[in-house]
Amino acid sequence: MDRLRQIVLAQWNLRVTESQIAQFQRYSDELIQWNEHTNLTAITDPESIELRHFADSLSCLLVMRPLSPDLRVIDVGTGAGFPGLPIKILFPELRMTLLEATGKKVAFLRHMIDVLGLKGVEIINDRVEAVGHDPDHREAYDWVVARAVAGLPTLAEYLLPLARVGGMVLAQKGESASQEAQEAEHAIRVLGGQIKQLTPVELPGVAETHYLVEITKLAATPSGYPRRVGVPSRKPL
Repeated sequence: MDRLRQIVLAQWNLRVTESQIAQFQRYSDELIQWNEHTNLTAITDPESIELRHFADSLSCLLVMRPLSPDLRVIDVGTGAGFPGLPIKILFPELRMTLLEATGKKVAFLRHMIDVLGLKGVEIINDRVEAVGHDPDHREAYDWVVARAVAGLPTLAEYLLPLARVGGMVLAQKGESASQEAQEAEHAIRVLGGQIKQLTPVELPGVAETHYLVEITKLAATPSGYPRRVGVPSRKPL
C-alpha cells in the first residue's frame, strides 16, 4: 500500500497512518478472497484495487474537506464499499451510512466492518427509492456520495432527496461528466439542487480523467421524489 500512501500525500496532502495502511491491506485481501465465490468487483488484482478502488475513492476528499466528526455521510449504491469505506478508514470519526440493495454485497460490508473494527457505520440493505422517503434518512445527510451507479439525470433523483438543505451531493463520474451535467440540469433544479462545479481527478497510471461532480442542495426536494422503484432509470427527469 506504499503507492496509495504516496498518492494520498502527494496529491491531497493527507497522511495515512500505519494502522490505516494495515486496514487497507486487510480490505484488499478480503475483497480478493470473497471475490472468488461472490461477484463483488471486476477489479481483482492488488495493484488495481489499490489504485482504482482505494485511491479513486479517496479522491472524493479533494472537495469534501474539511470533514468534522459530526458530519453525516451516505454512500448510495456502495457495492463492495466504494467510496464510503476508504473514506471512513481515513476519517474514522465520520458518521457513515452505506446503502446497498444486493444482499451478498451487504454481507461482505458487514464482514469488513467487523474485521476492520470500524465504529459509527450503518448499513442499509434496501433500494434508494424507498430510503429516500424514510424520515430517518430523507434530507438528513451533509454529504451524499455515489460512484458508477447511474447516469446523472437518474442519479440526481436518487441522491438529492437524501441531502439536507445546505448539504452537498458528490457524484464520481468519467469522461462524460460534462455532458451528463448538462443533461441533468433540469432534474437537479426540480429536485432542489444546483451544480456547483466539476473537479478533474488524475490518477497515476490511469489514462482517463475522472470528475467529481458537486451539487449543492438549495431547497427541499418535492415530496413526490424519488419516484417508485425503477421509474427514475426508465424515465429520467
